[in-house]
Amino acid sequence: MAQALARIKPVQIAVPRPPGTALHLSRRQKAAIIVRLMLAEGSPLPLSSLPEAMQTELAQQIGEMRLVDRGTVQAVVAEFLEELEQVGLSFPGGLEGALSLMDGHISGAAAARLRRMVGLRPDADPWDRITALPPDLLRPVLEVESTEIAAIMLSKLPVTKAAALLGKLPGDKARRVAYAMSRTANVDPGTVRRIGMSLLTQLDNQPAKAFDAGPVERVGAILNVSPAVTREEVLQGLDETDQGFAEQVRKAIFTFVHLPQRLAPRDVPRLTRAVDQPTLVTALAGARSPDQQAAAEFILANLSQRMAQTLREEIAERGKVRDRDAEAAMTSVIEAVRGMEREGELTLIRSEEEEE
Repeated sequence: MAQALARIKPVQIAVPRPPGTALHLSRRQKAAIIVRLMLAEGSPLPLSSLPEAMQTELAQQIGEMRLVDRGTVQAVVAEFLEELEQVGLSFPGGLEGALSLMDGHISGAAAARLRRMVGLRPDADPWDRITALPPDLLRPVLEVESTEIAAIMLSKLPVTKAAALLGKLPGDKARRVAYAMSRTANVDPGTVRRIGMSLLTQLDNQPAKAFDAGPVERVGAILNVSPAVTREEVLQGLDETDQGFAEQVRKAIFTFVHLPQRLAPRDVPRLTRAVDQPTLVTALAGARSPDQQAAAEFILANLSQRMAQTLREEIAERGKVRDRDAEAAMTSVIEAVRGMEREGELTLIRSEEEEE
């Protein structure tokens, strides 16, 4: 900024006072002159980061000013550059800036307390923080709120995030929320802000989680890559201890035998390109149980005839495969599927129970 101002050749702009020195100007008038010069120079100014009250005052001051003589402009620029040279360290200003600066360096409890303090400021917009939160954090609040509050919440969120959350609601509530959104046009802005503050308080008061995923997902993910014998022993033990939890874990497990139910036929060719051919051949050749053979046949049936025939010939040449090698290859196939799902290259088919 200093270099840009140093290059400026002052021009005739504006202020309602007789020509003189910069000493007779208020700091707000001086700021208006600097902003006017910087905008004329085409230099970027992050004015939107200033408090709204300050932005308003600055715009009003610029609107009140008229002509300023060249000597006054030069004096204002010189004074501003001198002040810049005296600055040794700058701080972000405000709790929002402090939180951004110290994020990751302070405890989670201290960060949550700071966020609550930011949310209580009269000039803070709670929806700025709410819209930045991931859908997984917003969904529980959305599910328990009234239809009207849910409609306002979705109306304030970005379209893609609102659509994802609406799709997670039960059908009846989703329809009622969608209808309620048509009645939010005349809601008072102050009311919308108070609703945002209330939602933000709920979100900030949620206890911190030690794990990103729930216990069902964590156990299921571990058993996905465990040997079949270990997986069955663990599930049997869970059945004896907590049958309901065991049933949920079974639904979360996704192994080679689940491919026909979870993978769309059109995605099979893409999967075979993501897995190196020797690994794929080992997995297919090692299919022994009826479920494994059905999964192997599902893969072959959804490939081109030429590709399927090539794989069948290689399977025949591969001969008998050790159980350990077959399980490792099948796990690699599933890991490839999961990786493609994370990258958005395919979408797994989910049962009605999972969607609920």
